[in-house]
Amino acid sequence: MSPQHAAPTSRTLLNKVPEVTLWFWLIKVLCTTVGETAADFLNADLGFGLTGTSILTGLLLAIVLALQIRSAGYVPGLYWATVTLVSVFGTLVTDNLTDNLGVPLQLSSVVFGIALAVVFLAWYRSEGTLSIHSIVTRRRETFYWLAIFVTFALGTATGDLMGQALSLGYVVSALVVIAVVAVIALGWRLGLHPVLSFWIIYVLTRPLGASLGDLLAQPVDQGGLGIGTTVTSIVFLVAILGAVVYLQLSRVDVIDDDDDRPVTSPGAGRDDSSRHGLVQTAAVVGVLLVLGGVGYAARVNALAQDSGATAPTAATAPGAPAAVVAGPNATLGDLSSFRTITQDTLGLLERGDQAGATSRVDDLETAWDQAQGRLQARDSAAWTRVDGKVDTVLKTLRASSPDPAAETAALNDLLASLR
Repeated sequence: MSPQHAAPTSRTLLNKVPEVTLWFWLIKVLCTTVGETAADFLNADLGFGLTGTSILTGLLLAIVLALQIRSAGYVPGLYWATVTLVSVFGTLVTDNLTDNLGVPLQLSSVVFGIALAVVFLAWYRSEGTLSIHSIVTRRRETFYWLAIFVTFALGTATGDLMGQALSLGYVVSALVVIAVVAVIALGWRLGLHPVLSFWIIYVLTRPLGASLGDLLAQPVDQGGLGIGTTVTSIVFLVAILGAVVYLQLSRVDVIDDDDDRPVTSPGAGRDDSSRHGLVQTAAVVGVLLVLGGVGYAARVNALAQDSGATAPTAATAPGAPAAVVAGPNATLGDLSSFRTITQDTLGLLERGDQAGATSRVDDLETAWDQAQGRLQARDSAAWTRVDGKVDTVLKTLRASSPDPAAETAALNDLLASLR
């Protein structure tokens, strides 16, 4: 994947990225976990809202990225600060598309996948290589960070698609990703192109870190361990800081052109054109797309069959109020748990407890997202209608200047739809 005729076309710098070691992958997973939990913490816990959080992190990213690009070589603290902020911002881009614009996760995954392919194609056509051991010009570094950003957005979309739209949950989603990463790592050991292996694993570690973050932060009754986004974010940020300080002092991940250390991780080592990287890329990506498509279709079919077998009707739900059975969204099944959370939130708001209402509505978001696959399989149109009302509730309660009248109206509107 790196033709011999390719050469830098601007001033050569020291390599601007770290060697791919076990430290690299450890910090990468930590950063992706922080990207998930920190975005939730700023958005919900601190009340910045999705738009406010996006603006804040976008500005911070612009500043840190400018410093990173202006630097003459690899600086561990600056590099990993940039990765962390790209992780948070990439997460927020996908969340904005889903929550604010109503873009389905399936479409986001496809669009970001195509965008990543376009970035790689442009990078390769311009520079003749995708190897991170050649990030020695401003242009190559620009391609590198653009690719990193798209991988985070793509990883967020695919991770949410597995966990929410397909209702796999945190643990199963993480296990699926770990299995694919293990297969790619084994393939690398057996001769799979190192650059191809690196970028596939880089994309996959985003949904892995997100699943880990959600598993740790979300309440126990919603499939998590209940640690919370605040504690999870702090613990992982401290872990990142400790690892980066070690790397800054030890310099064990600095790429040296004369480095003869053993290759211990996918992406490490030099690009080897004799491995027919382009042919391998087409074959491996094709296989992954086919397996992903088959798995997606099988899961959707399983959800549809399960929903068809369990959806309540007037005959199968004795004692249910007629309004619930005959309501416009009755095909979604039992929505009582969501009504309970919504009613609790409204009660807190009516008692003047804005903080409590804002906190309680987080449970609604988590529970609704976890049930997405099951509910969409029953009636996609009905789910979309209710989902829009859930989004309205979340926006009004998390507004920087909440309006109690608007919040009450949104909650009552949602309650009327949860029938």
